[in-house]
Amino acid sequence: MDFTFYVWWFFRHFFLFLVVLYLISGLDDLVIDATYYLRIFFRSIFRRKVIRPVTREQLAQIPEKPVVIIVPAWDESNVISRMLLNTINTVLYKNYHIFVGTYPNDEATKIEVEKMRELYPNIEVVVTPSDGPTNKADCLNWIYQGIRIYEKDHNKKFEIFVFHDAEDVVHPLSLTYYNYLMPRIHFVQVPVFPLEQAWWGFTTGMYMDEFAENHTKDLRVRELLGRAIPSAGVGTALSREAMDYLASLRNNQLFDITSLTEDYVMGLSLRDMPGKKILLQQSVDHAVTVKRRWHKGTRESVVNEHIATREFFPSNFWDAVHQKSRWILGISIQGWNYGWTKSLGLNYCLFRDRKAVVTNIMTVVGYLVVAYWGIAELVGWLAPARAVPPLVEVDEPVFKLIYVVIGLFFWRLFNRAFCVWRIYGPLQALLSMPRMFYGNLLNFAATCKAIHRYVNARLSKQTPAWGKTRHAYPTEDQMRTFRRKLGDLLLERRMITAEQLQAALDRQKTSGIKLGSILIEMGALKDEDLQRILTHQRNGSPAHPDGA
Repeated sequence: MDFTFYVWWFFRHFFLFLVVLYLISGLDDLVIDATYYLRIFFRSIFRRKVIRPVTREQLAQIPEKPVVIIVPAWDESNVISRMLLNTINTVLYKNYHIFVGTYPNDEATKIEVEKMRELYPNIEVVVTPSDGPTNKADCLNWIYQGIRIYEKDHNKKFEIFVFHDAEDVVHPLSLTYYNYLMPRIHFVQVPVFPLEQAWWGFTTGMYMDEFAENHTKDLRVRELLGRAIPSAGVGTALSREAMDYLASLRNNQLFDITSLTEDYVMGLSLRDMPGKKILLQQSVDHAVTVKRRWHKGTRESVVNEHIATREFFPSNFWDAVHQKSRWILGISIQGWNYGWTKSLGLNYCLFRDRKAVVTNIMTVVGYLVVAYWGIAELVGWLAPARAVPPLVEVDEPVFKLIYVVIGLFFWRLFNRAFCVWRIYGPLQALLSMPRMFYGNLLNFAATCKAIHRYVNARLSKQTPAWGKTRHAYPTEDQMRTFRRKLGDLLLERRMITAEQLQAALDRQKTSGIKLGSILIEMGALKDEDLQRILTHQRNGSPAHPDGA
């Protein structure tokens, strides 16, 4: 037997192994999909009259509880002031403070935060005792200690704790929803959706695809099966009771400083705490400025948007590899340190998290097997004497499994595209299909780097440092889509309907008359109500008076 035979024998048996692996992984994903769609089906039939969206009247009836927004910041001088300013100017809530954690050796970030603190009394700065970067968990722990000192000195007690990063675009209504849900619910995670960039940006698009699927479908199933939701680290709100529970587990050190994904561990740590933990899926009407598809310029429209946290994710391949290697190391590798639970459903979710180390690598290895198959076919065609048998004969039982695996693959493509379409529209849904192959290559590189980082940490016996990602914040033009305008304020107070707003915007296109005047002329709004809203704008409302 020559070398060619041994190569064929190796690839054949490895191919059979991959078929079984892909089958198991595909059926695993199918379980999540089936659970999600069955849940939607049964809720639509049996609980259709019970479940009602939260109305703005319900939100307004709840007195504002004291809220604290926690923002860890290392080397964030280029984005932190814009994030704070945008949050202050857009959040439709009054009773809140923002605590920013900085480091003694990061003067640039401290200066930017202090500038904002001088302008806004509800911004506080916590400086850690050690130089940075330590890791995010350590920074969060010191912010929590700073909050406790502030509460003691000011005789104040925060009831809701919200976690965000220095690059986040905080949804204006998110604090209002947390206030409505807590303390009946102790943990709330709102979806995180990357800000959309150019269609050819496959790295950013890969993030859009993954978050659209995970934060509309997968986390919803985890909420049902595991009764615990891993925090995304941003857009996460905890009740006072949940914070006290975490503090009791680690002697007031809420976050595990040995983990690179302290947010993930935090969510799992709440699994034994009584009370609900949910993924909030709520949407509201929102007036936006959008580019015309076939003509120059922009137009006003009304869309139904999710209550979600938005942010830019890396657009460079290697920046994304660096970020995702931290996630894989913290969740899929370090996650084994936390063992298993008594809950079968939660253990199944943990298994899905931890299998990524294997599947991320084996998916790309499968590409090599396909490449070998193509080369072998080409060689057999050019030199029949050197031809080798196919990897699998048609009459072998395993051949039928290949059809199943291919069917599961196309089902996976469809589900990914469906989730992306719901958030980003049909073009991005179509692009999500080729981006899946690109994402597999990126995840492979990130997994290899995560393994390398893990081995180095074990050999050096060091606590993992803050694997920081370079951040960017939307420009003023990009932020226009997310600013609350006159139409938004009127919608949020239910002074007009979405249909009335859209009709007024349509008339404004041709007449050029101010939006407020059109609404009064239509009889949809009274003059005194308009003046009250405009006065609210001038006194610091988050909305821009565009079209007023």
